[in-house]
Amino acid sequence: MSYLSHFLEFFSLETLDVRLFPPADAARKQNIIKKASPVSRWKTTEFKFYLGVFAVVVPLMWYTAMTASNEHNPNYPRFAHLLSDGWMFGRKVDNSDQQYRFFRNNIPLLFGLVILHSILRRVVTPLLRIPKRSYFDFGFGVIFLFAIHGVNSFRISIHLTVNYLIGKYVKSPKVALWATWAYGLSTLFINHHFRTVPFGIDIIDHGFKGIVERWDVFYNITLLRMLSFNLDFLEKKREGENLLKPVTGGSHELKDLSAKGQKGEKPKEVLKFVDLDDRQRLKAPLPLSEYNVVNYLAYITYTPLFIAGPIITFNDYLYQSNYQQVSSVKDYRRTFIYFLRFLFCVFVMEFLLHFMYVVAVSKTKAWHGDTPFQISMIGLFNLNIIWLKLLIPWRLFRFWSLLDGIDPPENMIRCMDNNYSALQFWRAWHRSYNKWIIRYIYVPLGGGGKYRIVNSLFVFSFVAIWHDIELRLLMWGWLVVLFLMPEIIAIAIFKRFEGNWWYRYLSGIGAVGNIWMMMIANLFGFCLGQDGTVALLKEMFNTYNGIQFTILASGCLFVASQVMFELREAEMRKGINVKC
Repeated sequence: MSYLSHFLEFFSLETLDVRLFPPADAARKQNIIKKASPVSRWKTTEFKFYLGVFAVVVPLMWYTAMTASNEHNPNYPRFAHLLSDGWMFGRKVDNSDQQYRFFRNNIPLLFGLVILHSILRRVVTPLLRIPKRSYFDFGFGVIFLFAIHGVNSFRISIHLTVNYLIGKYVKSPKVALWATWAYGLSTLFINHHFRTVPFGIDIIDHGFKGIVERWDVFYNITLLRMLSFNLDFLEKKREGENLLKPVTGGSHELKDLSAKGQKGEKPKEVLKFVDLDDRQRLKAPLPLSEYNVVNYLAYITYTPLFIAGPIITFNDYLYQSNYQQVSSVKDYRRTFIYFLRFLFCVFVMEFLLHFMYVVAVSKTKAWHGDTPFQISMIGLFNLNIIWLKLLIPWRLFRFWSLLDGIDPPENMIRCMDNNYSALQFWRAWHRSYNKWIIRYIYVPLGGGGKYRIVNSLFVFSFVAIWHDIELRLLMWGWLVVLFLMPEIIAIAIFKRFEGNWWYRYLSGIGAVGNIWMMMIANLFGFCLGQDGTVALLKEMFNTYNGIQFTILASGCLFVASQVMFELREAEMRKGINVKC
């Protein structure tokens, strides 16, 4: 295998998650392959030109972002105070993002915790003869919860208790369902306004507050697990009390007692409780007895995924924990390659923070006198840093979980810049959260049917509120839905022309519009804010240089879209279609 092949394999989708493999079903795989163009376009004159554009424009983008945000820019004194001493080539580092700074400064502590947890799992389990993995998770998780949040874990425990009582003891499944959602959403507002309200009990108000005093920062992820437990449990109850019990003498087979034969006969059906794929695990046929308080708390406080996920549903977690580990966690070569990709992303992030101070520029709005190209690169690389600051912790925590024998979904399967569709972008960004949204909100509301836009509005309103109780983010959520509509309408009108030679170029034009809209929505919501976004738009459309930049940038985005199309075609020729 050539060095290029090794390089491409290292960065391939398949090294991230076995869920991204071609389908095991040969017929499904062939159907995907048939949809792809049979011949690669990489060696055509058209794509040689595109790669030439990449060779010129991408370095220029990096250079422009650096000159717009480093010490040679006239605005440097406005944001220099946010920089600190770095370790690369004697340069300063932009460690001004509070969220990533917390993670970056605590990486040694996190790696120590990974080692400690892994050793204890392997020593304590056989020593104490712990019969189920979830029992260890329960014990370690409760201790970890107190260590990280101290007496504030009492506040979390109130929410956990109320949620559990609603799911288990409200007799009407419909009432329990509505109560679960109502209480879950209300906790976001309660925490926002009353997270520091004193109880009047000295030990709680003034006791040890843990490593992270802001207990509500991690609560949003905890809420998803709370909801997942209740919703999975209520789904089982709706399916006829789930009359499935373990077969005597076999922990991996379940006898379906509802499939009764004639009098005196054994039940007709025995369900094999092994080798369920990721979709089947969402509805794993767990006995109702498994939905107990110990498994609930083990799942909620599962340490590798407690802080930030990725999200795994209760059914999936318990299946992997107590019934059948999936094969991917036993492939240590895959896990090691995954760890190397994590390290690669860390070093890319460190390079950006040492050579592009775009976060500090954004915080101080220090873009006075910059060209539209410079402002757009400040925004674009800000978005890349946001992507990386989420990807890096998620990959560390997923690596930890893989080491521990649980395989959650990969959260980021595409580079942020490798997106041209708003619809597909949300399938790749925070993928485990997207899967959670689809399972518990989008599909129950009706999915992509008659009320697709209304359902999307509900989804992104929840996403915005879940991220933060802030009007700006709620407006961002609605703006995203607004920007989805042109793509949905265009697909409905032009999909029938897919077989025509010009369809790829028309799609490229649509992709350019999509990319601009996605960038503007996310720059407004997460990077430049209203002032910066308005300044960028004014420069783009009110000045000669701005209009010239907009035209050239749109041309470059068209080239990028064609390359992205071909990357996905290459995946489909291997039988892979991740629909994003």
